[in-house]
Amino acid sequence: MSDDDNSPISAREAKQLFADLRSAPALVLAVSGGPDSVALMWLAARWQKSLARGPKLVVVTVDHGLRPEAAREAREVKRIATQLGLTHKTLRWRDAKPKTGVPAAARQARYRLLAQAARATGATHVLTAHTRDDQAETLLMRLLRGSGIAGLSAMARLTARDGIVLARPLLDVPKSQLIATARRAKLGFADDPTNRDSAFTRPRLRALLPQLAAEGGDARNLARLAGRLARANAAVEVLTDGAERFLRLRDGANAPHGPAARSFEAKAFAALPEEVRLRLLLRAINAFGHEGPAELGKVETLLGALDQAMSQAMSGGRAPAKGRAILKQTLAGALISLAGGRIHVVSAPARRRKRT
Repeated sequence: MSDDDNSPISAREAKQLFADLRSAPALVLAVSGGPDSVALMWLAARWQKSLARGPKLVVVTVDHGLRPEAAREAREVKRIATQLGLTHKTLRWRDAKPKTGVPAAARQARYRLLAQAARATGATHVLTAHTRDDQAETLLMRLLRGSGIAGLSAMARLTARDGIVLARPLLDVPKSQLIATARRAKLGFADDPTNRDSAFTRPRLRALLPQLAAEGGDARNLARLAGRLARANAAVEVLTDGAERFLRLRDGANAPHGPAARSFEAKAFAALPEEVRLRLLLRAINAFGHEGPAELGKVETLLGALDQAMSQAMSGGRAPAKGRAILKQTLAGALISLAGGRIHVVSAPARRRKRT
């Protein structure tokens, strides 16, 4: 990309942004009407026209029903899409709106509707206009929440979701370049006031970015940090895959792994690096639990309890009766126990509902 963060994106740069998507049969463009997504639509349309045989482009706008201006903005997106020769669809989030956590619920609904649209049109990818600025904000949000390495990797360029690939071709592009691109093309775009609403976390952090930039923490450096953490996370995932294979090979042909349970020899498990042990536990709990993804902090607490129990057992502490577990806990719908020198993870019995 250009070194000038305020210059419009050139045709040559656009080709580079979308090059990996050339062989896709169809692409869904998520366009809200803001400058980022309108620029994405214009750039993708110009790129497609430069190809002898490019993917079919379908523009989708999701109206969450949260702002009265949203319907008008969707009509404006349709007008621009039609001028560009693209098909446009408006999808509406008709479910009851939650009283709290509205941004997260709206995001989930948006991706669900976009995935449905992709499947209906034969598209393999949904393209969003997330920028370098969005990446920096995501890193800050997750940092303040105490996320682990995986969370601090922020957004990936490609993510599998609901059987569709979510693509973010503009993730290294500053928002200012997209605004410049939209203005150069004389494209109208909406200004969503919720982007400045201090009632929500992301706008509050966005307002702090100029102060962070003055200290060297600008969007470019924060996004670079997210990329480096993503590399580290990928490396740890490879180590975890290897550790899982090692533990299975150590168990031999009678490995107690399968569709009903996962089990690790405690002594071999204890010799692994802490981050790897944490991820092995997290994988097993999420595979056999039935109450959603396990919280990282709770898995860390569980690992600490397991380490303490294993240490006591290996140091010659009082051994439990044969077959009796030294430790037994439930987490995220999974039952984790330490017995007979092994760590076992199975699905926990469903909780009984309290009678009223």
